[in-house]
Amino acid sequence: MRRRLAEAVLLLGVLGVAAAQPLAERVELVVKESVRPRHGLWGLHAVSLSRGEPVFAFQADSFFVPASTVKLFSTTAALMRLGPDYRFRTTVVASAAPDNAGVICGDVRLVGGGDPTLSGRPFPYRRDSQPGNPMEPLLELAEAVARRGVTRIQGDIVGDDTAYYWEPYPAGRAQEDSLWEYGAPVSALSFNDNRISIAVRPGRRVGDAAQIEIQPRIEYFFVQNRVRTVAGRGSTVQIARAPGSRQLRIWGTIGVQSEGEGRSLAVDDPALFAAAAFREALIRRGISVTGRAVARHLYPGEAAPAAVAASGEAVLAERISPPLSDILTVINKESVNLHAELLLCELGRRRAGIGSRAAGLEELGQVMREAGVPEGEARLFDGSGLSMLNMVTPRALTALLAWVEKSPYRQAFRNSLAVAGEEGTLRQRFTSQPAARRILGKTGTLSRVNAIAGYAETADGERLAFAILVNNHAAAGAEVRAIVDRICMLLVD
Repeated sequence: MRRRLAEAVLLLGVLGVAAAQPLAERVELVVKESVRPRHGLWGLHAVSLSRGEPVFAFQADSFFVPASTVKLFSTTAALMRLGPDYRFRTTVVASAAPDNAGVICGDVRLVGGGDPTLSGRPFPYRRDSQPGNPMEPLLELAEAVARRGVTRIQGDIVGDDTAYYWEPYPAGRAQEDSLWEYGAPVSALSFNDNRISIAVRPGRRVGDAAQIEIQPRIEYFFVQNRVRTVAGRGSTVQIARAPGSRQLRIWGTIGVQSEGEGRSLAVDDPALFAAAAFREALIRRGISVTGRAVARHLYPGEAAPAAVAASGEAVLAERISPPLSDILTVINKESVNLHAELLLCELGRRRAGIGSRAAGLEELGQVMREAGVPEGEARLFDGSGLSMLNMVTPRALTALLAWVEKSPYRQAFRNSLAVAGEEGTLRQRFTSQPAARRILGKTGTLSRVNAIAGYAETADGERLAFAILVNNHAAAGAEVRAIVDRICMLLVD
């Protein structure tokens, strides 16, 4: 600890002496003085937005795994192709209109249109807001169905996600990602970000089974609870779910004095999960449902459905999402992987008439060509950055950022980025450095990957686009971030 402190003091002294040096020299000095082999491979690039000239570069044309800075590409493409006012639609369709007694004889479909907002998450983004009831959007749809006079449904509730191909996981993800919320599967019908929250609390006495609570409270998972209450405050709770399984195995111990453990897990079939939740919402509204919750998928190569409602079917309700500009603020500030993947599928639907990931990536590639991203310097396999197959150069990121700055959607895009030290994934960084508020960024973090890209305004008022990508580091993430943040501060000090 003392040696690190001494090194930091020495470095600050060096930077003080070098304050009058050009920015490129100061950045080079930080890299030279700070980066060790354990800190991995580094790539840096910054360009002046007014002059169009590089400000500094270090391995700027080398490939790096970009992590969630990939979201800059997918959100830019969505903004350019769909526009900031674009909205998603979720529709409730019956096989026939209700009869005079309010009975529907047949299935009712909840038809997804790629809406990322069917949850309790507030839109637009507000830094200190708390999530609401995740069931609220479905309860609103159930209320609309009731207003149509429906009292009984003699059929199944079908979660229909055929607007997109059923391709739940992009290539290059680790298998364990599918268990946790950040790796939730992609579906045109996504409810509550395709996740559940689990709270594990101690029993009343030592030796009792733990108490398990799942939100939202719908019948979906089967829980095998093998957690026992022990003395003290500690816990060893573990959770497992086999791929594609709806059975959760929870085991370990939890202290009787513990306040509890919380986890957020992905579901395996979002359309089925949404159907189960909508069935529950209809029953809560007083509508009798005799059938089950089931899912309807469309597999790659199958013909796309002709319309949301076929001839003879009745549209009972519809929900319109907030505008895309509001959705982008959540994606980029909070780095929500699922939402970015949904945008990619929606780009595919715009290009090919069906939400195919391949078509979405083709459209994304076209946008990158229009942006002047150097040919071949951004090889993407998903829209979120969770895939370890993604490869991007720092120069590709700054080229994209510089292009967006000249577009009509410049302000909407800037508004979607996190303000350093204030919000989103940058809220806990730069907290004691007021000058950092002139940094707007998108972070990226994976195992042995640390990245940030965005905009910065210098003390002289010059605006920059910058990208810093770090791969294959063996040092602690906090240690690498400290160097990254030090370089960021050179841009604005």
